[in-house]
Amino acid sequence: MTEYLPPGGVVFEADELEARWAGAWRPERVAERLAGVTTTWCVAAGWALDLFLGRQSRAHGDLEIAVPAAGFPEIRDRFPEYEFDAVGSGRVWPAPGPEALAATHQTWMRDRASGRFLLDVFREPHDGGTWICRRDESLRLPYQAITERTAEGIPYLAPELVLLFKAKEARPKDRDDFANALPLLGSSRRAALRGWLERIHPGHPWSAELAE
Repeated sequence: MTEYLPPGGVVFEADELEARWAGAWRPERVAERLAGVTTTWCVAAGWALDLFLGRQSRAHGDLEIAVPAAGFPEIRDRFPEYEFDAVGSGRVWPAPGPEALAATHQTWMRDRASGRFLLDVFREPHDGGTWICRRDESLRLPYQAITERTAEGIPYLAPELVLLFKAKEARPKDRDDFANALPLLGSSRRAALRGWLERIHPGHPWSAELAE
C-alpha cells in the first residue's frame, strides 16, 4: 500500500452505506465459494471472533476476509459476476485501476445490478508465507500461526490479532467483542495480545484486564 491516494473516489452518506451493506454475506457462503483456492485466506474482524466463540454474539454490518495481497487475483477470479471496488480514507473507487489498488488495502465486492456490497477483502502486506502487520511492520508471523479453523473448516484470524486491530478505535462494539472473547483467551493468547498492545498502543486499558 502506498502513502498516496489517487484523485476521485465516491463518498457515501452513512445511511446509504448501511443500506448498501444490508445484504452482506455470511462466512459459510464465502467459504463455499472459495473452496479449493490455493492462496491463504481467513475471516477477519467481528465475524472472526464469533467463529472463535462458536456462536453469533451480535449483528454484523459487513463481512471481512484477509488475504495476502499477491493472492487477491485468485480470490477475485472466484467471483466473476461481481465487481471489486477499492476503498480508503472514506472513499470508494469503483472498478479501480492499478493506482487505486496500490494505494489502498480494502476491496469491497459489489453486486453490479443492485449496487449492494457483499464482502470486504483486505489485501494484506506479506513476505511470501509471512504475514506483516499493517500497524507495525516489525510484527511478522507465518500464516500458519495466525489462521485457525472452525469444526466446519472455515478459516478465521486468530482472536488475539483481531482484538489488536480493534484496540485502535475501541468503539462500543469493539469493547463488547473484547469482553465476549476475554474469558476464552488462554494465558498464551493473553500474553501475546498484551505484548502487542504495549508495543503498538502503549497504555491501552485492555492491557490491565489481560493481566488479571
